[in-house]
Amino acid sequence: MDRRQHRRAGSTVLAVGILLGLGTGATGCSGRGAAAEDVKGPGDPVGTLHRAADALRAAGSSKAGTSMEMATGGTRVTIRGRGVYDYRHRLGRLTVMLPEDPTGASEHRPITELLTPGALYMKNRGAGVPADKWVRVETATLSDGNLVTGGATDPYAAAEVLRGTREATFVGRTVLAGTPVRHYRGTADLSRAARYASAGNKASLAAAAKGFATALVPFDAYLDDQGRIRKLRQRFSFVNGRQKATVAVASTLLLFEFGIPVDVRLPAPADIYAGRIAEDGTGGDGGGGSGSRDSGGGA
Repeated sequence: MDRRQHRRAGSTVLAVGILLGLGTGATGCSGRGAAAEDVKGPGDPVGTLHRAADALRAAGSSKAGTSMEMATGGTRVTIRGRGVYDYRHRLGRLTVMLPEDPTGASEHRPITELLTPGALYMKNRGAGVPADKWVRVETATLSDGNLVTGGATDPYAAAEVLRGTREATFVGRTVLAGTPVRHYRGTADLSRAARYASAGNKASLAAAAKGFATALVPFDAYLDDQGRIRKLRQRFSFVNGRQKATVAVASTLLLFEFGIPVDVRLPAPADIYAGRIAEDGTGGDGGGGSGSRDSGGGA
């Protein structure tokens, strides 16, 4: 690998190779849904955003498109994904595409990700993992709660971040991909979101509240007339543990074709890799990969 390719690989690893390497575990918070006093009626932006995750559960399922932009030290990396999500069972499947190298060739095969309550499964992870094996990660053990680690934010977790909305304004009506939507802009508090999140997301959001540079998440949300998220852009920031530099992350989620059939099947225990994860796929300094985390375990 020449020096230019190594620098590019390092930036890609910063974006996805921080998998398993952002921090230690966190404990969950207790709580029961959004408090009654948070719901001030359908005309209140804060109350409407608190209920956005519930509207997705009512919709049942959808297709999803994701985009994650990371910037640090003048380097910008964009990772895109596409897939489906079952909101009632909290199961999703995404195909995540890593950036191309400077020559235009793909640096990595698409990563298949299975999203479940409390765990992330990845295939084609690289970093020494056999191509036919899955890596399993407990999301509560990641200091970002897997809001950015996998290169895509879990759609339902992103919606539950909105349960922590403290302030929001109604920007106006617009049309998104032919669908009339309401545009809201505001700030969510990850600590508050963890308190009111579903059982599967409590520990992950609590970890993110502690692990990010700030627990406050600015966002722009576009909801349809049923209160379902059609587009959600959230901005996170964390400190890269090795370089001590603040990394800015913008995660954008697009949801469409609600109610489609979704069948997500988790890998068998024998198909889950239980060996050592290299720091990056080339053996160089990946900027945060964990070399010793045990990835085995069932769903």
